[in-house]
Amino acid sequence: MLDPYLPLVLLFALAAAFALFSVTAAPYVGPRRYNRAKLDAYECGIEPSPDPVVGGGRMPVAYYLTAMLFILFDIEMVFLYPFAVSADALGLFGLVEIVLFIVTVGFAYIYVWRRGGLDWN
Repeated sequence: MLDPYLPLVLLFALAAAFALFSVTAAPYVGPRRYNRAKLDAYECGIEPSPDPVVGGGRMPVAYYLTAMLFILFDIEMVFLYPFAVSADALGLFGLVEIVLFIVTVGFAYIYVWRRGGLDWN
């Protein structure tokens, strides 16, 4: 009765075994030359500070804006892929819908561009 699930269970077991092997073997096969630069935290090019972000300083808004823009255009690609796969089956209705979607995302892109969201100062 559970025979169809055997490949899935074997795949999960193989993934778990690989993860455990990787974690166990890493200290033995990895490099052992450490220096201060490698042990410091890297915060997107900004020198790390001892103060916490909440009380000690402000994070630049550009990081959050870049993340939101990435999500916006990434989601666009996620919605365009099913259309590309089934473009023949959708016909003219699908073409009109995808053009409206691209125009809407294009307006968002133009808005961000005009507001200076893509300028790297």
